[in-house]
Amino acid sequence: MNQLSKAQHRAVTHKDGPMLVLAGPGSGKTLVITLRTRHLIEVCHVNPSEILVITFTKAAAKEMKERFLRETKSSGTAVSFGTFHAVFFQILKLAYGYKAENILREEQKIQFLRNSIRKANLELDDEAEFMSDIAAEISRVKNERANLDTYKSATCNTAIFKKIYQDFDNQMQRSNLIDFDDMLVYCYELIKERPDILGAWQRKYKYILVDEFQDINQLQYDIVRMLAAPEDNLFIVGDDDQSIYRFRGAKPQIMLNFEKDYPKAERVVLDMNFRSTAAIVKGAGKVIAHNQDRFPKEIHASQGEGFGILTHEFADQEEENTCIIEKIKAYVEKGGSYSNIAVLFRTNTQPRQLVEQLMSAGIPFRMRDNLPNIYDHWIVKDIFTYIRMAMGSRKRSDFLQIMNRPKRYISREYLEEEEISWEVLLSYYEDKEWMCERVEKFCSDLKMLARLSPYGALHYIRNVIGYEEYLRDYAEYRNRKPEEFLEVLDELQALSKGFQTFFDWSDHIVRYKKELARQAKEQGENKNSITLSTMHSSKGLEYRIVFLIEANEKITPHKRAFLEEDIEEERRLFYVAMTRAKELLYIFSVKKLYNKRAERSRFVEELLEEK
Repeated sequence: MNQLSKAQHRAVTHKDGPMLVLAGPGSGKTLVITLRTRHLIEVCHVNPSEILVITFTKAAAKEMKERFLRETKSSGTAVSFGTFHAVFFQILKLAYGYKAENILREEQKIQFLRNSIRKANLELDDEAEFMSDIAAEISRVKNERANLDTYKSATCNTAIFKKIYQDFDNQMQRSNLIDFDDMLVYCYELIKERPDILGAWQRKYKYILVDEFQDINQLQYDIVRMLAAPEDNLFIVGDDDQSIYRFRGAKPQIMLNFEKDYPKAERVVLDMNFRSTAAIVKGAGKVIAHNQDRFPKEIHASQGEGFGILTHEFADQEEENTCIIEKIKAYVEKGGSYSNIAVLFRTNTQPRQLVEQLMSAGIPFRMRDNLPNIYDHWIVKDIFTYIRMAMGSRKRSDFLQIMNRPKRYISREYLEEEEISWEVLLSYYEDKEWMCERVEKFCSDLKMLARLSPYGALHYIRNVIGYEEYLRDYAEYRNRKPEEFLEVLDELQALSKGFQTFFDWSDHIVRYKKELARQAKEQGENKNSITLSTMHSSKGLEYRIVFLIEANEKITPHKRAFLEEDIEEERRLFYVAMTRAKELLYIFSVKKLYNKRAERSRFVEELLEEK
C-alpha cells in the first residue's frame, strides 16, 4: 500500500457508495481492483462472499483471481470473479435450471443460421461472410433490445433480415438452447419481473467491482445497476479513451453519464502511466485530445522522456515492409528479442504482403488474429477459375462457377456432362443468335487470357470481361459498398505483379499456403517471435517496440467511418495502439496502396501539428 500513488490509494481505500475510477493506459488498474478487494475484506471486514468482480473475458477473470490470491497469500477465496455472461448464466441457472448443454455451441449456431438463410432463398456468393454479418446484427438487435417491427437492417433487405432472425430464434427455442445474447436478455427480464429473485442477488452481492467498464453495453449496465441497488456500492474502473467496441454495443456515453446516474459518485483519475516513455504518452495524449466526447484528463509518465515518436511516409507497402524487416533484424543483431516487437494494423487483411516478406526473411512471427488467406476469398476463387479455364479446364464445376459472372444468361439445364463442350453449348442456342454471340465471346475471352501475364489477365477479367461490373451489381444486392469487393481485386492484382506466368504464381500460392499452415501450427511453440495484431486485439498488451503500419485515410480512420462518433471511435482505437509501446513507437504510412494514391491519416497530422 505504501508504494501506491495518491490516486491509487484513494481508489483502493474507498468503501461505500459508487465510485468512478478513470484508469489511463498502464496506470495499474488491475492492482487497484485486487488491492481494493483485499482492503474491503481485511480492513473493512466485508464478507468475501458478498464481493463480485466482473470482467469481460475468461482470461481476464482468471488473471484477476490469480493476482488476488497472490496478493492475499490465500489458497482459496469466496470472492466471485467472473465474466458478465458467467454471472448472468448463474442467475438463470438457479432460476430456470439451465445447464451447460443449453448453451448454443458455435457449430450449432452456424447450422441454424445456414438453415434460416436457405429458407430465405437468398442467392449468395459470399455465404460465410454474410453469415458472419447477420450473426453480428442479430446480436446487436438483442443487446440493444431493438423493436424488430421498426428495425432497419444494415446487412440485407429488412424483411429478409426479420425472416432470418425469427427463424433462427425459433430453431433455438425448439432446441431449448440460448446464446450469449439471450443470457443478457433473459437475465434482464427475469430480475425486472421478479423482485424476490432480484432481492436475493442484491443481498448476496453487496459490493460490485467492474473492470474495463468502457466496454459495457446498455443491457449489461442496466442489469448491473439493478444488482447494485439499493446500496449502490458500484466501483467501476475503465478509460473512456479506450472504448473501442461500439460494434458490440459498447458506448463511452455510458461511462460519461455515470455521474448523472449516480450524482453522489466519487471520481478518481489514475493519471500516471507506468508503462510508456513521456514522449509516447505526450504524443498519444495530443491525438486523443481532438475527441470532444470524453473526460478531459492529463496523463503523466513515470518513465523518462525517451525517443520521440518516429513517423515516416513510404512510397508503397513493399518499401514499408522492407524497412520494418531491416529494423527488426538490426534490433535482434544487437541482442534484442523478437518477442519485444509488435506490428499493429487496423484490419486483419493488411499484413498479407508483410507476412510474405517475413516468411522470405526467416523472421518468426505469431498472429493474434486469424489472417484471412486472400487466395481462399470467393472473389479470388472466381478469378482463378477464369485462369484455369483459360489454361484448358473444361470441368463443369469450373464453368458453372463463372458462367454468369458477369451475367451471360447461360442456363444450367444444358450443362449435364462433367466436361463442357463449346460446340454442344452453341448447338443448344442455335436458334438464339444473341446467346450464341455471348457464348462465343466467353470462349474468345478465355483464349485471350491464356496469352496474357497474370497482371494483364487480372486487368482483362476486371475491365474487358466485365467482372467489376458484376461485383458492383452484387454489392448493391448485398447492401454493401462496391469498394469492399473491388479492393480484393486491387490487392490480388498488386500480388500478381511479381509473376511472369500463371504456373509461377500457382507454385508460389502452394508454397505460401503450406508456410501459413506451418506458422499456424507452430504459433504457440516459438515464444521468441514478433507479434502481428489488429489494433483491437492489442488492447491490454504492451511491447518495447511497436510499428503502426499503413496509418492512412480510409484505413485508420476506416473507410466506413462517416459520422463524427465513428471518427472519435477510430481515434480511440489509434490511441489504444499508440499506448501499447513502452520505449519506441514507429508510425508508418504509404503514398500508394495497391497502385492507388493514398493519403496520410489525419491522426498522424494531429500528432505532428505544432501547438
